[in-house]
Order: sequence, then structure tokens, then C-alpha cells
Amino acid sequence: MSDDLVFSDEQAETSCRKALPPWQILVVDDEPAVHEVTKLVMSDFEMDGRGLHFTHCYSAAEARTVLAERADIALILLDVVMESEHAGLDLARHIREDLGNLNVRIILRTGQPGQAPEEQVIRDYDINDYKEKTDLTRRKLITVFYAGLRAYRDLMRIEQASLGLRRSIEAISQVCDSRNLRSFASAVLEQVNFLLDLHGEGLCASRVSAYTANATQGQLKVLAATEAYSQLMVDEEVRNLPQEVQEAITRALQEKVSHHGERYYAGYFKTKAGSESLIYMEFAETVSAQARELLELFSRNVAITYDGLLLREDTESAQRTTICILGGAIEKRCSESSLHLQRVGDIAALLTAATGGTEQEIELMRVAATLHDVGKACIPDHILTKPGPLTPEEWATMQTHSQEGYALLSHSRSRVHTLGAQLAQEHHERWDGSGYPRGLAGEAISLPGRIAAVADVLDSLVSASCYKPAWPLQAALDYLQNESGRHFDPQLIALVNTQRQAIGTIYAD
Repeated sequence: MSDDLVFSDEQAETSCRKALPPWQILVVDDEPAVHEVTKLVMSDFEMDGRGLHFTHCYSAAEARTVLAERADIALILLDVVMESEHAGLDLARHIREDLGNLNVRIILRTGQPGQAPEEQVIRDYDINDYKEKTDLTRRKLITVFYAGLRAYRDLMRIEQASLGLRRSIEAISQVCDSRNLRSFASAVLEQVNFLLDLHGEGLCASRVSAYTANATQGQLKVLAATEAYSQLMVDEEVRNLPQEVQEAITRALQEKVSHHGERYYAGYFKTKAGSESLIYMEFAETVSAQARELLELFSRNVAITYDGLLLREDTESAQRTTICILGGAIEKRCSESSLHLQRVGDIAALLTAATGGTEQEIELMRVAATLHDVGKACIPDHILTKPGPLTPEEWATMQTHSQEGYALLSHSRSRVHTLGAQLAQEHHERWDGSGYPRGLAGEAISLPGRIAAVADVLDSLVSASCYKPAWPLQAALDYLQNESGRHFDPQLIALVNTQRQAIGTIYAD
């Protein structure tokens, strides 16, 4: 086991079990004696390791104020007759309909059952039980509390699970949109904390043993870390693993199974594709069997998601490399050492970002722009490599490369090829309508086409070719400025002026 996976030296160590918060009980009754007796009788009540905390209101109006500010009340003992004969009933309706609180358990208590018949109240009001005060002995009151609090606990678990599901779905959507596994795994780690309510700290890591041989093969890479370990996200490989954590991770990797202690969980999962994923978490209290089951499910899903992402990235990388190789082969017919295609892609991506393009649009433009001259594959060598001026007939043949490129790429439905076809067809159109092949003008030329025109001309001027020497970058930028409104979109040229430093960096590389 390598020393590549570590935690910070700052570990949260808690030797004693965290005290659980009490159940919040609201007593609403205009008789002070009822409050005192209820609190006294239930003073030693406990459920799920949690005691009771009472809040006392002596009118429905006072209770409305409390409930408007608090959403943690689990159980309400509610009198019917207070400042009015139906004050308690009106409050119950207010809680359900106006506040929209469907989780709190409402127990109606009345000393005058004839004024609010039980059958009618149960039918017309969303309450959970109806009791006469004289019927509530200590034993029956305890039964009411157990039933009400268990129902509240289960409702909150369902609500939290539903919220967790929504957050997990949002996290999955984010990774699909951003193609960023780190943000996905971090979000799910935080969600595991929320679902388990254990306030754990930890990280998720993966060791790739499939796809390609590279520097990361066989090494652990951090995918996600909770806030306390967010510094681990700076570098994929980290150092100085504490001894107890190192031992837990070493055991999981050697035995290739998940294991746990009282307050930690080391989950291991290896997918069919060959990658190994690991989740290590520490908690302030004992990890339950249910928590371990959820963590095991989490590690499995992260591993599977990671495999899918790796495969997608590997495929896209191969596609980009193939495009660059083929494009470079075409370009070398004009120049043996040209970086024209790569720089056109970089400049096009830069301008796409400056126009407000999304991350995916920027990367799509970076790749598709390298296809703008693919139609030159159909141009004879004696024209493509001619060192002097072209004859009118030769120039007419050269101009066909735009339509030829469009024809070659338009057969594919992939996003890269569809955009590449558009750029191949439009990168010689001019803002004033004097370009080719269709003589489009202004915004009739697509924004990607206008961007490709700027990127292509800029780098063509800066690059040496068989028919001209290279221009200095500043002279090329000045040319773009002079052609603003004629050859190029004026707004794009204005953006070029704001991006001069970034463009200079492209050529410095």
C-alpha cells in the first residue's frame, strides 16, 4: 500500500457519545395546572435515547406566535376551549392549512367533550388523537406520547430520505452536466452525513487499474472530501496519513472488502471495469448497521459512476486525439511543423468563453474548430502547396474546401462533427457579405462561424506558410482591428482586444 492517501493531522476525536437533543413538546392550555401535571408526569419519559423539552402556551394566539417561528415541534397537546369555544380547533386548522405543517402530531384534549363531539372533530380536522382530560391517566398519557413521537419520527425519516433523494438526483445531474466527479462525490458525501445525521468527516478515493497505462495507474486518487478535509482536493495524491487511518485503508485494500470499527467505516468496492473505490469516514458516535449499509451502497454507486465517467472521458479523449491527428496530417501538406489547428481551437474556445459560452460549449468549440479546414483534403497538392499566387481557376478550386469540409462532416450526427461542419462551411464568410461560399453577412453567419473566422485569420497571419512569412502577433491583432466591421464582427473584435493578454499566452506556449 502506497502513502498516497492521507488525512490532515487535525482529526476530530470525540471519546464520549454525543448527547441527543430532546423531543420538542408544545402544551397549549389555559389551565396552568394542566401544564404542571403534564410536565411532572412525563418528567422521566425517554424514547430513542431522547428526553422531552416542554414549551408552554396559555392561549391559541400565543401558540400561533411560537409555531410561526419554530418548525421543530414534534407533538402538541392542544386544549379545545380557551379564549373561545373553538380556539383549539381553529389552531389545528391553522397549523395544517396556513403553516403547512403536516409532520407535527396534534393531540386534542378537552374537558368539555359535548362542545366538540369526537366523531365530528376527527372527521373535520386533521388531528392525530382526541382525548378527554379526565381519561388521560399517566399510563395512557405515556401511550399517547409513544404513539405520537414514533409517528413524527417516521415522518421525519421519510422527509429526510426524500430530501436526500432529491439532492442525490441533483448531484447526479451536476456530474452529467459538468463532467466533474469531484463535485458529484462531494455532494453525495455531504448527503450521507445528512441522511445518517452522524456528522462524519471523511473522503472517497479511487485506484484506477483499467483503461490506460499512465502515471495514476495503481495509485489512489481523491475524488471527494468533506469540508474538514477539503484541502485534500488541491492535489490528487496526498501525504502523511495518520497511523490508524492508514491501517484501516491498508486492510480494506489488501483484503478487498469493507470493514468498520465503532466510529469509522472503510468501504471498498471494485467494479467490473477494474477500478477500485474506497470511502473512509470517521464519526463522533458508533456507526449503526443501517448507516454501514447506506455507506456500502454509496461506495458501490460512486465506483460504478466513476467507471462510467472514466470510459466517457477515455472515449472523448480518443476522439479529440484522432481529430487532431487527422487534422494535423492535412495541415502538414502546407507546413511541416504547424500548430495552426491547436491554436485555432484554443483561440475559438477563448472567444466562446468571452461571449458567455458554457463549459461544455467552450470545450466543444475547442475540438470542433480544429476541423474547420478538413475540406482541404479534397484540394490537389499542386494548389494547396503552391508557393506563389493562385490563378483564378486555382483560387476557385481552393474555395471549394469550405463546402467539401461541410459535406464530409455533415454525414455525422455527433455534436463535434455537426459543429465542425458548420465551421468548415462558414469560416470564410465575411461580416460585410463579401465572403464565400454563400456570401452571408452580419448575424446571418452563426456566432461559432464568426468566431472561427477570427481565430483562423489570426493564426494564419501569425503562422508561416508556403506562400508567406509569419507576422508578429501585434501586427496580426492590428489587422483584425482594421478589418472590424468589414471582415469581422465588431463585437468579437472588441472582445479580442480585452483578451490580448490571454491570446499572447497561447502563443507564448
